[in-house]
This record gives sequence, C-alpha cells and structure tokens, in this order.
Amino acid sequence: MDEQAASWRRQDGSDWVLTLHVQPGAKRTEIQGLHDGALKVRLAAPPVEGKANQALRRFLAEAFGVGLRAVTLEHGQNSRHKIVRVAAPTKWPDGF
Repeated sequence: MDEQAASWRRQDGSDWVLTLHVQPGAKRTEIQGLHDGALKVRLAAPPVEGKANQALRRFLAEAFGVGLRAVTLEHGQNSRHKIVRVAAPTKWPDGF
C-alpha cells in the first residue's frame, strides 16, 4: 500500500483513527475513495440536527463489526472533515 493511501488512517493500540471527508445528503451511503488525504464517505442522511453524524457512526459500526459506542467522533462535529475513532474493530471492511 502506498503512503498516500494509508495517510487517512492510523492505528492507536487496538483502535483505528480515521480521517474522513463526509458528504451528507447523498443518494446512498457509501465509500467514495480518497479526497485531499481523507477517505470520502457519502451519507444518505441530511446534515441537520446531528443526523449525518449518527448515520456515519452507524455505518462505521456495522462496517467494522463493533457496537455504536465503539465509534466516537473525536473532531469535526459540525464539519465535513472529521476524525473518528473505532475502538477494537473485529473486521476490516472492503473499500476501506
């Protein structure tokens, strides 16, 4: 794996810390690829009242095989640029 592809993620003990560029209001929730050194995630949820953040946490929890509490938003509550921690994932999803 080249260095640019891995720049959006880092391991911290048994956790993974992900740098994401989130696009809310998309037709469907999916991984879109890399965007300015971050993994781009398109979300079907609208960017109102925390709905996009909740949808992102649910999407990541399911993708990494962890409970919702294992996915925490560390930075970017009101921004498209987000730092997310996934605590002790049980799997590494395709597309990540």
